Amino acid sequence: MDGPERRKLSLEDGGFLALVLVVTLAFAWLLTPYFGAILWGVVVAILFTPLQRRLAIAFRGRQNLAAAATLLIILLLVILPSLFVAGSLVQEAASVYGQLRSGEIDLARMFQRMHDALPHWAQAVVDRYGLTDLDAARERLGGMLASGLNSIAAQALTFGQGALNFVAALGVMLYLTYFLIRDGRVLDRQIRPLVPLRPDIRDTLIAHFIVVVRATMKGAVVVAIVQGLLGGVIFWALGIEGALLWGVLMGFFSLVPAVGTAIVWVPIAAYLLLTGSVWQGAVLVACGVLVIGMVDNVLRPVLVGNDTRMPDFVILIATLAGLELFGLNGFIIGPVIAALFIAVWKSVGETRGVLPREV
Repeated sequence: MDGPERRKLSLEDGGFLALVLVVTLAFAWLLTPYFGAILWGVVVAILFTPLQRRLAIAFRGRQNLAAAATLLIILLLVILPSLFVAGSLVQEAASVYGQLRSGEIDLARMFQRMHDALPHWAQAVVDRYGLTDLDAARERLGGMLASGLNSIAAQALTFGQGALNFVAALGVMLYLTYFLIRDGRVLDRQIRPLVPLRPDIRDTLIAHFIVVVRATMKGAVVVAIVQGLLGGVIFWALGIEGALLWGVLMGFFSLVPAVGTAIVWVPIAAYLLLTGSVWQGAVLVACGVLVIGMVDNVLRPVLVGNDTRMPDFVILIATLAGLELFGLNGFIIGPVIAALFIAVWKSVGETRGVLPREV
């Protein structure tokens, strides 16, 4: 092949690669409105594919029936309970917000009771540091609570206005999940060879992606649900107002390793103890330490083991940054990006002989 023909072939190859890139980016842009639905469809498929395979064996290889049964289980165990909790949370948040505005919940009186219940030396410390401006504290805390509850109400209004979009996104997610859990192996065999990476690096990155998704969902979401559920039940049993709201908050803060659920139940337990509700406060402290706090220590090793192999501080920063940048979807995107970052640089180290290759 002479020079002109070689240059022509090179230009044609370059043009084709540019076309591939442009078409791929255009297709990604086309899917942007349903990015969240597609992401969660992939996540749910990764989590429930093992269940579908077991059902396929039980149904004697009938893949369609096994996939349909798996989708029904997802609806009954995940989707419907989540919608019920979200609706109940909005109602409770609106109720608490109304009590704050009407003065039925008087934060100033609560602060005053806590201050009066402190021992004299503690009151002296509070007075010395100028923490006795109860009206200012009430305004700050009340503003924070009102802002948070108002945000929940705004989200509910947005959901009501965009109910059709939500239903469409949910339909896309379930439809995609069905085909992924049914045809996942076939799609993997078709797509994997098309990835423009060396097979060993490609397989490592795909494996890391799957492991991080499963570890994140099992080790964080399941633990958060259990801790939030236990916390809400304990609050309800003790007669504390807004048990569902507190339970959801505990579930959310359980995602933060350095803080955890204690940021919710410790102040409430302290308030109960200082204002004379000693047995309720003591029960809450005992349940917080021995029940809610132990869930993480018991469940996480069972559900995750050493799957992620990422330091806790990396998971924490990646999760918080992901939530800040991508909203709820960042809960998955953040840890996945962090895991792929570590995997890519580990592959670089292995390729250069700096790090030993894992067998």
